[in-house]
Amino acid sequence: MMNVNKLKGKIVEHEMNIEELADKIGVDKSTLYRKLNRKGETLSIKEANSIVNVLNLSKEESVAIFFNGNVAPYANEELECC
Repeated sequence: MMNVNKLKGKIVEHEMNIEELADKIGVDKSTLYRKLNRKGETLSIKEANSIVNVLNLSKEESVAIFFNGNVAPYANEELECC
């Protein structure tokens, strides 16, 4: 699940609101509100990537926002093979 509170904080840091972000990523504001209310479960990769670009998020910020939960602890680990 997505960390919606961190995302909202980043939106405010960039002196935007959700309506402005929706416009910049090419999504209707009601659609973005709905996706955020569902903790990002229906957010597409393209939409997430657009948000990262518009808000100029670092890798760490992106992981903290979009990979909240069980994925985040493994995000910086090297994968071992064989």
